[in-house]
Amino acid sequence: MSDPTILERIQTDLATAMKARDADTLSTLRMLKTALMEAKTRKAKDAVLGAEEEIEVVQGYAKKRRQVIEEWKKAGRADLVAREEAEIAVTQRYLPQAVGEDELRTLVREAIARTGASSPKDMGKVIGVVMAQVKGRADGGTVSRLVKEALPPG
Repeated sequence: MSDPTILERIQTDLATAMKARDADTLSTLRMLKTALMEAKTRKAKDAVLGAEEEIEVVQGYAKKRRQVIEEWKKAGRADLVAREEAEIAVTQRYLPQAVGEDELRTLVREAIARTGASSPKDMGKVIGVVMAQVKGRADGGTVSRLVKEALPPG
């Protein structure tokens, strides 16, 4: 039997969270399920979300949570920041294991060598190569920052 989809795992975890009366986890799982169902409804009637599409939806949800954290930090609402961080922690369970910064730096150096990038004008090429390699396991902002650090100034 194949591995369960992210949606199937969320369904199972929803039941577990309900039994445990874990309201915070339950809330996050319901939001993730809704996001996945909405993505599915945008497809043809009998189409299903592929693993890559599911990962994109979950990553998008986590990215929105990070943006909200920035807003709450600006507003000085540490209490709400903690809640958003807890949501991100639950969301991370459904994403592939993240690539560490050291490994990312190595991938960036290899991509720079492979593309012949020599200035910040070439950032897009390098980021494209790295993002294709890490597919859902690294944040685009982090990759962009590391590429910018690795390329010589223009």
